[in-house]
Amino acid sequence: MADYAVVDPATGETIKTYPTITDEQLDAAIGRAHAAHDGWSRGTTVEERAALIARVGELHEERKQELAEIIKREMGKPIEQAVGEVEFSAAIYQYYADNAAKLLADEPIDLLDGEGSAFIRRSSLGVLLGIMPWNYPYYQVARFAGPNLVIGNTILLKHAPQCPESAEAMEQIFHDAGFPADAYINIYATNDQIAEVIADKRVQGVSLTGSGRAGAAVAEIAGRNLKKVVLELGGSDPFLVLATDDLDTVVEAAVGARLENGGQACNAAKRFIVVDDLYTPFLEKFTKALTDVEPGGEVLGPLSSDLATDRLEEQVKRATDQGATLVAGGGRDGNFFKSTVLTDITPDNDAYGEEFFGPVASVYKASSEDEAIRLANDTPYGLGSYVFTNDPDQALRVADKIEAGMVFINAVGAEGVELPFGGVKNSGFGRELGRFGADEFVNKKLIRVAG
Repeated sequence: MADYAVVDPATGETIKTYPTITDEQLDAAIGRAHAAHDGWSRGTTVEERAALIARVGELHEERKQELAEIIKREMGKPIEQAVGEVEFSAAIYQYYADNAAKLLADEPIDLLDGEGSAFIRRSSLGVLLGIMPWNYPYYQVARFAGPNLVIGNTILLKHAPQCPESAEAMEQIFHDAGFPADAYINIYATNDQIAEVIADKRVQGVSLTGSGRAGAAVAEIAGRNLKKVVLELGGSDPFLVLATDDLDTVVEAAVGARLENGGQACNAAKRFIVVDDLYTPFLEKFTKALTDVEPGGEVLGPLSSDLATDRLEEQVKRATDQGATLVAGGGRDGNFFKSTVLTDITPDNDAYGEEFFGPVASVYKASSEDEAIRLANDTPYGLGSYVFTNDPDQALRVADKIEAGMVFINAVGAEGVELPFGGVKNSGFGRELGRFGADEFVNKKLIRVAG
């Protein structure tokens, strides 16, 4: 099979293949992005760049049905969710268009000694490489390209091999919006070629969203070549149920948190940690509600590929072989995977420390608040987390103790374009979205003026 191809996960049909870029074409693309940087960053104003980014958002809205159909073919996302992703991407571009001047404004520093003034002036670094995953083909690009193009950086974009059509459609949008042809360049590159791109002296930074293995490989090459890197990696987010007067509402939130994007989201809730007095009723209600969602509808589409489905099936089998209880689900029909609930996962089970990338939920019983926190933190990951309680003091107390980049209290699906996204531990480092996402790949230049 070609490195880049659209393979419908619902049917297995290969719809279209795309040729991988040659080494000569890749070198030329890096050169073009490098040559374009000076004119793009210094020959345009922040307001001009913001206007173009706003137009990118408008074109996403205008073409949202077409764009949604593409990713339905590529990775199986139900059409309503696909449209929602395009709309959220459009909102990200609009946020950076609306806030570009404020985000890049000079930041004064109060001097402790001496006369005169000092301030920080933010400017671009140069060519950046973005390595994007398949699970949110538009959203992931928006949160990388939106702020960095406004800043004045130029972009080389390497998308997932199963997302070549959406990658092509996005490049066309940037060109149709009026961006210089070399400010945003899509490259169908292999992993070996990407290693060379990261090492190239013309490239100033790299942002990757993907697996821990890919993140470690990219960080190693970037480190050897002294390149700034941002990594958004996997997650096994805990969902803590500590106290409630409305268990049905908590269960509804839990199902939504587990089945977001078919369970194929880094920050989806994956481990449900429930205090013992709520454990049995929660497990009963949650299992029924989760398994009532049948694969093939507008909530639960196919997993993204044969490989993804095979991997999830193998994980569930290994978990039960090592002592976990399969409460419900576990079966597949092609790439459609039934919603699954596992319990009795002990620390010596591989599943205890793994990420399940699909509609598989692990439910744990906690004897106390402290035990719930211990279980939540006993993971190599630290991306997001969810705390459900009707005690506001407890909510903030627990949030302070959770080792994660994000904590959502009594809320699911509360992400926003203005809210920073990122994690700690094996979930990576750096932030995207909001003002923090516009502060990663910039030169924060000190300018000190004498009195």
